[in-house]
Amino acid sequence: MCDVCGCGDPHKVTLEVHASLLSDNDREAAHLREHFVGSGVLALNIMGSPGSGKTALLEATSRALAGRLRLAAVSGDLATSLDAERLSAAGVFSAPITTGSACHLDAAMVHHALHEGSLAAAVRGCDVFFIENVGNLVCPAIYDLGQAANVVVLSVTEGVDKPLKYPVMFRKADLVVLTKVDLLPHLPGVSVSVIRENLARVMPSARAIEVSATSGVGVSAFLDWLDARRASSKRA
Repeated sequence: MCDVCGCGDPHKVTLEVHASLLSDNDREAAHLREHFVGSGVLALNIMGSPGSGKTALLEATSRALAGRLRLAAVSGDLATSLDAERLSAAGVFSAPITTGSACHLDAAMVHHALHEGSLAAAVRGCDVFFIENVGNLVCPAIYDLGQAANVVVLSVTEGVDKPLKYPVMFRKADLVVLTKVDLLPHLPGVSVSVIRENLARVMPSARAIEVSATSGVGVSAFLDWLDARRASSKRA
């Protein structure tokens, strides 16, 4: 699937080359992190499956904040800028990162985007920078992007077993946002309590909130988490 990390062919990328790719990425990520911390920007890596509701969560966040915080974002997509356009329409200063065949963002892609146009100035002047990753529950978990925290968006329509099937993604999550909870009455086989139990089996410190971007339920809890992370970052 991806020519960068070799996830489509386990024999395509040797161990030595893969290790080199990750070490190069980690150096680039450390450089990004210095800039984010130095500018007082909370950078978040937003990950999840295609259609899990990542963009909808950020749209709802922007609407609920009503300008209280300055937001910026990059949106990773294989072929379009549709998500970035949606975020811009919702009041988030946004830019797309079109990856072509790569099924994840890496630190070099983010760094390059920050040197294009006016995004760099927008990020330096913002409070929260969302890095909306490519829809994928595998590869994005491996790549450090200089973020302060990882947020995994998991739609209840995906079922209860995803934390167990993709443990690395959830093990690296600082927060899991369970989205589309307004659809639970139409999903008789889905139990939030079972999802939470499965998260607790793979996450060192399980933390999840339930959100409906459509109705607005739970968005305030996400805003509270953002405020707490920003306060924690400032103290650090």
